[in-house]
Amino acid sequence: MTEGAGIRDGDLPDDLTAAEAGMWQAFRNGTVYDLSSGDSVVDDPHGGHPWGPERTVRARIVCWLLLDGPPALAGRVSSLKLTGVQISGTLDLAGGTVVPYLEMKGCRFEREILLPEARFTTARFVDCSVPRLEAARVHTEGDLHLPRCRFHNGVRLTDAHIGTDLLMNQAIVYRDRSGRSIAADGMTVGQDLQAELLESHGELSLRSATIGVSLSLRGARLTNPYTRLALNAPQLTVERTLYLTPAGVGASMLSGATPARGTRIQRFECQGGVRLDDGRFGDAVDLERARFIFTEDQELSLRRVQAPELRFLGEKPQRGKVVLSGARVGNLVDRASAWPGPGSLHMGGFVYENLVPHGPFPLAERLEWVAAATAEYNPEPYERLAAVLRAGGEDEDAREVLLAKQRRRRESLPLAAKLWGYVQDWTVAYGYRPGRAAVWMAVLWAASSMAFAHASHPPLKGGDHPVWNPALFALDLLLPVIDLGQVGFWQLRGGWQWLAAAMVLLGWILATTVAAGATRTLRRS
Repeated sequence: MTEGAGIRDGDLPDDLTAAEAGMWQAFRNGTVYDLSSGDSVVDDPHGGHPWGPERTVRARIVCWLLLDGPPALAGRVSSLKLTGVQISGTLDLAGGTVVPYLEMKGCRFEREILLPEARFTTARFVDCSVPRLEAARVHTEGDLHLPRCRFHNGVRLTDAHIGTDLLMNQAIVYRDRSGRSIAADGMTVGQDLQAELLESHGELSLRSATIGVSLSLRGARLTNPYTRLALNAPQLTVERTLYLTPAGVGASMLSGATPARGTRIQRFECQGGVRLDDGRFGDAVDLERARFIFTEDQELSLRRVQAPELRFLGEKPQRGKVVLSGARVGNLVDRASAWPGPGSLHMGGFVYENLVPHGPFPLAERLEWVAAATAEYNPEPYERLAAVLRAGGEDEDAREVLLAKQRRRRESLPLAAKLWGYVQDWTVAYGYRPGRAAVWMAVLWAASSMAFAHASHPPLKGGDHPVWNPALFALDLLLPVIDLGQVGFWQLRGGWQWLAAAMVLLGWILATTVAAGATRTLRRS
């Protein structure tokens, strides 16, 4: 019987093998077609044990069933559900519309799967061995499941549209000829993209991808020693949360649930650069216990990222850089031990509204954090930290931050300005500690009052003049602008004249530094 003849009546084509005839009948019946032997070693699709013709079907027959298969038996829904089957040849469904439900478990594909521009309701490939999945612009109304599969030459999902969930949990993907393990630029996923415990050997590319709910890479291990980036996802949009966090290993648990006590966990680990520039995240970017292993020229790049919360709670990278330039977050949840040291942290233009430290993070260490991000003096990180502290009611800490900013600025000034800065710091701490000025004024006033009590003070004019009062005279010298009616009536000579000049100079120094500090405080209030 030729292909197509008798199909409407459900007749079997003449050239089918026994394995294909069984698959044909199972398709019409909507049941699982299981050719596994029951021996876990033999049935391992990723193992080396050969599968003979009794477990092999041709890819052409599989395509025939999916694209133009026979009608279902009465009271049944046709579907292709294969377990432990080997598919020979290339499974080519490019451009086709597949209506029947498709599920393949523990299957072995001899050649690549071609699904470009194909349309499915739901397609599930579970624990399958696949040389390569080529599925650019594939469209599914429901899920695309690829858990525990092994792809030896990469996966391509460029501009794919997944109606609900894309599942790649525990999949192992090796790079293709271009160096990419998973190429999913421009992909759209209606709900969740779950790739927990994924092993990626090459570049995982999600440029301009859009995820409708959350993107979970919990426990994933991304390795790319070949190029700079292991995760390349600029302009990524995730409506909820990006999880680069631990996952439970060997435990039957819901995705995202907290592992039960005693459960072995696997951290998210990335060996290679991470690029999340210009990403938009509706809830958070979560880096809880994440481990990044960089070379000197690699980095965790979060340039211009926007998220309500950034949970920077991973391990401190030993090499490479962390770049937050231009990023905007609401809550910065962090711990002191997570941040890299000087020269490895860049935060120019980084805006955060609230600080939520996990564990001790004293102000001295927070100032070291800011200093680490500014190899050269930059006032912006200090002013941002001070504004956040002030908004949280930590006015004293905010003043300490601004004082640290002035001291950092002083190191970049020429010698004369630097000396003047030391004077301002020593006298009134650049105006951020105005109480110190009052102490200096009191000390100078008391000392000079006692000194002037012994001074010779003939009147300048023989006419009327006030009664000599050394305390008022000293105070009149110390207070600029204010006239207490003492200085203009008495004549001092020799060392007393020099002392009076010094008092005037010190009074102006104290007054101007206090005024400058008050101006800064009012301007930032």
